[in-house]
Amino acid sequence: MTPQRVTLITLGVADLTRAKAFYAALGWTPAEETDSIAFYQLNGLVLGLFGRAALAADQGRSDATLGTGAITLAQNFATEAEVDDAYAKALAAGATKLKAPEKVFWGGYSGYYADPDGHVWEVAMNPFWPLAEDGSLILPESPQ
Repeated sequence: MTPQRVTLITLGVADLTRAKAFYAALGWTPAEETDSIAFYQLNGLVLGLFGRAALAADQGRSDATLGTGAITLAQNFATEAEVDDAYAKALAAGATKLKAPEKVFWGGYSGYYADPDGHVWEVAMNPFWPLAEDGSLILPESPQ
């Protein structure tokens, strides 16, 4: 098994009901959920939503006050119009506008929003990274 992989990303949330409602408004459906956590099956990995206090306790640091880290989650799309649609849908669902989608220096098109808990998402179209039909991304081989 390759060590270069991620199987689960867990986001600490202040209010699980609110967080689930936000992601539902984006069209996401939990694959598994309990009163304290929700798991969403993604392309080859899982995203979890878990209360911040419970997450801190699970990490063995129950006295910690968890916030949002210096991390960006991203969704790539095939077209600029798809980026614009995803951004508008997120804002309509209650996201906070950080940077409207625009052409960027590296040749693509991207924007940023924060979910209701402050987790930052990028929506982007990268003309150098083609997507599979299911939306998954496999980096093209670099020319040697």
